[in-house]
Amino acid sequence: MDRINRFRRRYGSNLFHLLAEEYLGWLCRSWPGMAGMAFRWLVFRLLLKEIRSFPLIYPGVYFTHTYGICIGRNFSINTGAHLDGRGGITIGDNVMVGPYAVIVSSHHDHQQVGVPMNSLDHVLAPVTIQDDVWIGSHAVIRDGVNIGRGVVVGAGAVVTRDVDDYRIVGGVPAKVVGKRKPSG
Repeated sequence: MDRINRFRRRYGSNLFHLLAEEYLGWLCRSWPGMAGMAFRWLVFRLLLKEIRSFPLIYPGVYFTHTYGICIGRNFSINTGAHLDGRGGITIGDNVMVGPYAVIVSSHHDHQQVGVPMNSLDHVLAPVTIQDDVWIGSHAVIRDGVNIGRGVVVGAGAVVTRDVDDYRIVGGVPAKVVGKRKPSG
């Protein structure tokens, strides 16, 4: 009962939203083809904090805490990717997210010694992804990270720190492995 009360206190103002996203997300998550993309757009247009154009949301994408997610123009996200907007995620224009990538905007407060692990509070830390970014397959973007304009995040990278504009990062934890030249 204590867990339920804690959940209700924490997310009380968003309970209906969370319930709607759970069922509507389940309903549209696996629809194939353009009809599925159109249906997901309609659903997430209602649920996301902001969505600025028709995105390509492939089957199997999982959004949670959609009330904290803002998406720019020409966004695409591939199968199996997971975005958790609990602490806020802002995504710029022309961003691609590869299959099974994960973007989280919170973490458990593991410094709460004496509290059971499954009862820890969340620490919220927004994620910002600037324009023209490519996030590779199976990459993880951690809470509190800012990804600069024109960045490429390599497949399987775990990004735990901010990334400057036009960098290519890879590895665990992600490090700069190259640079891109801005056009113009």
